[in-house]
Amino acid sequence: MTELAGKVAVVTGGASGIGRGIAARFAAEGASVVIADVRDDLGEALVRELNEAGATTVYRHTDVGDQAQVADLVSSTVEAFGALNVMVNNAGISSPLRKGLFHEDLEEFDRVMRVNLLGVMAGTRDAARHMADHGGGSVINLGSIGGIQAGGGVSTYRASKAAIIHFTKCAAIELAHYEVRVNCLAPGNIPTPILASSATDEDRERLEKFEARIRQQMRDDRPLKREGTADDVAEAALYLATDRSRYVTGTVLPIDGGTVAGKVIVRKPKDQQ
Repeated sequence: MTELAGKVAVVTGGASGIGRGIAARFAAEGASVVIADVRDDLGEALVRELNEAGATTVYRHTDVGDQAQVADLVSSTVEAFGALNVMVNNAGISSPLRKGLFHEDLEEFDRVMRVNLLGVMAGTRDAARHMADHGGGSVINLGSIGGIQAGGGVSTYRASKAAIIHFTKCAAIELAHYEVRVNCLAPGNIPTPILASSATDEDRERLEKFEARIRQQMRDDRPLKREGTADDVAEAALYLATDRSRYVTGTVLPIDGGTVAGKVIVRKPKDQQ
């Protein structure tokens, strides 16, 4: 398990959920990993856990919605480890749960777009500035099938993820000259804390019922019946981080059990036809 030996990686939003899975997987493959997040308690605990197992990781408090903090994250990584080979722009938040578009006040629009989209754009730019002068590298942006497949609810979140997908392709074209590959992962129906984080105390019970209903609907529509996990996303991220994907850029890879490929066709048993 040394596919990333000698490599340096940054994972934003790396303290929990999908980011935690990616950070742990990269560390297991020998990378030096900088875990960036705003949840200091979770991030520092993860670093202790991974380092006790023999990994080399550090934690950096970083609000990716602040361009100066993103720039500091990249520069401090290079200063500490002498390189930056893989940048995973994973940090993201959900827009609040509303009863529908008519009830949406868009109060959180700026915050969601600043974290989800600006954070990805700044992370890509700042990492690529270093990579371009040091033989290239891999940038991995986290989108969502919500940015591919239209649906009702959390429209600001969906819009931010759609923008990440388009930006990824644009950046891939521009940065290919410098051997900087830019790709996007689009997870779907991976249980993480992101949706719950958007709930208030007043609507938490309603959110839990809503999330359970939506996840069941996604299970019904998903061709593969096994549940997706953060580890599944981490395996895809590992592929994009290594030289195995050296000819891959500008791609969007859904990790969704086939959900965006189309709905399941339910066929009756022959004796009922």
